Amino acid sequence: MRKIILMLLVLVISLGASAQKKGKNPLMNWYNKDLTKDKTFGVSTEKAYKEILANKTATPVIVAIIDGGTDIKHEDLKNVLWVNTDEIPGNGIDDDKNGYIDDVNGWNFIGNPDGRNVQWDNLEVTRVYRKYKDVFANGGTDGDPVYEMYKKAKAKFDENSGTNPQTATFLTMEKTFRKADSLIRLHLKKETYTLKEITKIKTDDTQLSTAVSTAKFWLEQGVKYSDIKAYADYLDGNAKYSYNLDFDPRSIVGDNWEDNSNRYYGNNDVAGPDPSHGTFVAGCVGAQRGNGIGVDGIAGNVQLMIVRVVPDGDERDKDVANGIRYAIENGAKVINMSFGKSFSPQKQFVDEVLPLAEKYDVLLVHAAGNDGENNDVVTNYPENRDAKGNKITQNWITVGASSKTAGIMLPASFSNYGKQNVDLFAPGVDVWGLEPGNKYGSASGTSMASPIAAGVAAVIRSYYPQLTAAEVKEAMMKSVTPYDGEVTKPAAEDGKVMIKFSELSVSGGVVNLYNALKAAEEIAAKKK
Repeated sequence: MRKIILMLLVLVISLGASAQKKGKNPLMNWYNKDLTKDKTFGVSTEKAYKEILANKTATPVIVAIIDGGTDIKHEDLKNVLWVNTDEIPGNGIDDDKNGYIDDVNGWNFIGNPDGRNVQWDNLEVTRVYRKYKDVFANGGTDGDPVYEMYKKAKAKFDENSGTNPQTATFLTMEKTFRKADSLIRLHLKKETYTLKEITKIKTDDTQLSTAVSTAKFWLEQGVKYSDIKAYADYLDGNAKYSYNLDFDPRSIVGDNWEDNSNRYYGNNDVAGPDPSHGTFVAGCVGAQRGNGIGVDGIAGNVQLMIVRVVPDGDERDKDVANGIRYAIENGAKVINMSFGKSFSPQKQFVDEVLPLAEKYDVLLVHAAGNDGENNDVVTNYPENRDAKGNKITQNWITVGASSKTAGIMLPASFSNYGKQNVDLFAPGVDVWGLEPGNKYGSASGTSMASPIAAGVAAVIRSYYPQLTAAEVKEAMMKSVTPYDGEVTKPAAEDGKVMIKFSELSVSGGVVNLYNALKAAEEIAAKKK
C-alpha cells in the first residue's frame, strides 16, 4: 500500500497540471524571485533584469522547444515565436529548400503530409520487447548487448504491463474510492469537498460511513479522487498504448523509423493533437515578459522554434536526432529537451547528430528525469555519452528539479540526480505556467526545470552573444546558488534518507540568472 501511494503521489506531482484561466496565483512568479530578497529559491530573474540588464542591449536568440507540440496561438506565446521568413506560409512549396514544406514556426516529425498526427505511442520498452521476444524465445548469449537490452526490457514490461498484482490492487482501490466519492458528493450536494467537511459528516448509513472512511484515508495522504482517477487513466493508457504489443501507430508517419537515411518526413503542424506539455515548457523559457497577462518567462528576447517529436508515449530515436538536426541547421542557439526514456535501441542516430552542437555553437539542455533515480547508475536517454562512456559534446546541460524553499525538501522528491551526470538544479515544483487555450496552471517536473535553465542560457546568449555555448555553460555552472545542507534524498521510500544537496549534482547548486550574468561578464571581459 505504501509503495502504491508513493508512486501515485510522484505521478500526480510530476505529470499533473491544474489548468485555470487568467488571474493571480501565489505560485505564479516564485521561480523568478531571489533567495536573499524574497526568501524563495528562485533564479533571481527580476533582480537580474532590474539591476544588470536595464540599460543593456539584447540580441534575439532562437530557442528550440523539442517536445510534444505547442499552442502557437497562445496569448503569451504568439508574439515570441520563431518565424522562418524564407518560407511563404501555406503555399505548399519548400521556398527555402531546406527539405521541409511550409515550416513557418518549426516542424512536426511525428505526422504525415496528409495532416494526420501520432498522438499515442508505445513506450520504448514495449517496442524493444516486441521486436526481440521471438528472437530470444529460447534465450540468448549473456553479455550480448542486444540480449542484455532485451532482458531488461522484458523484466520492465512484465512489471508494468498491467497484469502485475500491484496494478490490480490499485484499480480495485480506485473503484472503491470512485463509489465513495460519488456518495459523498451526493450527500453534501457539491462537486468538491475537503477533509474537514467530510470529518463533520455524522451518519448511521453504513454505505456513507464507509465512504467517509475511504475518502478520509486518501485525503489524509494528500490525494483527491481526481488524482486517483488520473492515475487510473494513466494505467488505462498503459494498457491501450504504452504496453500494448498490438498497437503501433508509426504507419501514420509512413517512414522506416529504424532507418535514418531519410530525414525529410512529417508535417508543419507544430501543435499536434495535445500541445499541453510543450506549451508549458515553451512558456517557462519565454512567455512574453511585461505584457501584463499570464506569466513572465525567463528570457525576454527569444524566438521560440517549435519542433514536435514526443508523442504520449516514448519518443523514437530517429525523431529526436532529426529534431535536433532541424533545430541546429535552422538557427537555434539553445535547444530544450524535456523528455527522456529508459531504452534507446537506435542511440547511434542521436550520437551522430550531437557533434553538430559544437560545429554550430549550440547549447543543449536536457531534463534529468522524474523517477527519483541516480543518473550515475541508470541512464535517462538521450544521453551525452558514447558507447564507451565518453562525453560527446561539451555543449550539454542536464537539469534536476528543485523546490522553492531552502531546507531538507529543496530537491524535488521525484527528481533524478547524479554527482557526475546531472549538472545543476532549477525550479521544478509548483511552477505556474501556460496551458493551451490561453489558460494557466501549475505543474511540477524536471520538464519545468529544464526550460527554466534553458531560459537562463538564452538570456546570457542574448546579452553576451560573443560567448560560445561552452562558455555560457561555464557561466551557469560556476555561478549556481549553492546549498551545502542536508536534504531528503529523492524517492527515498524507506523513510527519509539524508544527503548533502551538493552531492546531487556536478555544480552542487541551483541555477541563478543574476549570478550567471555576472560570471558571463567576467568571461566576456577576458576575451577582449
